[in-house]
Amino acid sequence: MEREGETTIAGVAPATPRRYSLSFWEVTTASGVVLGFLVGLLCVYLTMPQSDYSFLKLPRNLQDLQILRDNLEIYTSDYTVQVLVGYCLVYVFMQTFMIPGTVFMSLLAGALFGVIKGMALVVSTATAGASSCFFLSKLIGRPLIFSLWPDKLIFFQDQVARRKDGLLNYMLFLRLTPTLPNTFINVASPIVDVPYHIFFLATFIGLIPAAYVTVRAGIALGELKSVGDLYDFSSVATLFLIGVLSVTPTLISKKKV
Repeated sequence: MEREGETTIAGVAPATPRRYSLSFWEVTTASGVVLGFLVGLLCVYLTMPQSDYSFLKLPRNLQDLQILRDNLEIYTSDYTVQVLVGYCLVYVFMQTFMIPGTVFMSLLAGALFGVIKGMALVVSTATAGASSCFFLSKLIGRPLIFSLWPDKLIFFQDQVARRKDGLLNYMLFLRLTPTLPNTFINVASPIVDVPYHIFFLATFIGLIPAAYVTVRAGIALGELKSVGDLYDFSSVATLFLIGVLSVTPTLISKKKV
């Protein structure tokens, strides 16, 4: 029996603890996606010259990132296509499977390609990765999100249902502010029936300000002491202000009604 005040989604109570389990076909689908990324990376590797690539690993701190930047700079001019394809595959893979560390990849884009090219690269790959996560979650994400974020899912479902008429503005607000984690938004959006075109536009547009901050910081990578230096008070306040402005039209239209 449903308790008073409890919200259900698609006939299931998210607050109810449930085991994370996937069917054979769901596991096969996820494995196929992983295999596709690995094959792509292998193709990039085979087209590169013979060398010591022990430096190639996902950066977990600024020191790892600086080592990766110093080594990749050698190949960027002569093997630009391979570096770009490899970068895109890794970034999209990390976004698809919610692997932490994309902030370091964004810094790397600035360090290797500059502000304009770096921003275009980060925004496009981040949007592609979020879209990949969206569709993968649509196929197999329901058990995972019910298991990991039941309370957040109830909140998100309620907000989406209330803001159907101004959903793009609300999704922009979420992308521009830390109200909900981007990883959660990517996984939960198809579960709560956010239309993909809304998700895509909000992601593409909403990621631009943060991408600019991170990519610009990557140009002066040696001056960063920690990742926390990226988002000082003024940067966070600016992003939050842009987020508030994005939902203002929705609030005004509701008052007029």
